[in-house]
Amino acid sequence: MATRQNSLNGKPKSPRVQVVLPESLCDRLTALAAQESRTVSNMAKVLIQEGVRNYEKMQTSKPEANPAITSTEGFRSALEAQEPKRLKGAPKRLRLQRP
Repeated sequence: MATRQNSLNGKPKSPRVQVVLPESLCDRLTALAAQESRTVSNMAKVLIQEGVRNYEKMQTSKPEANPAITSTEGFRSALEAQEPKRLKGAPKRLRLQRP
């Protein structure tokens, strides 16, 4: 279950979920995050959002068309097989040093 904390001013923070990943998947996630100049947490959030969106789309459009996607293993395999989307330019908070 997700836990929710409060900030110092009393506003609720976003829910937090703890996930245990195999070492190889964690390494892949870290590499993807570095390629896109994101934190590992943010990269995981982006991939989860995309995976859930695709999963819901599959459920609403044709649930019988691909029964492998409805299983947890099929969903995980499909999520891991997706190519990450590249950022358009560097994030604003980083300054690029020109050679």
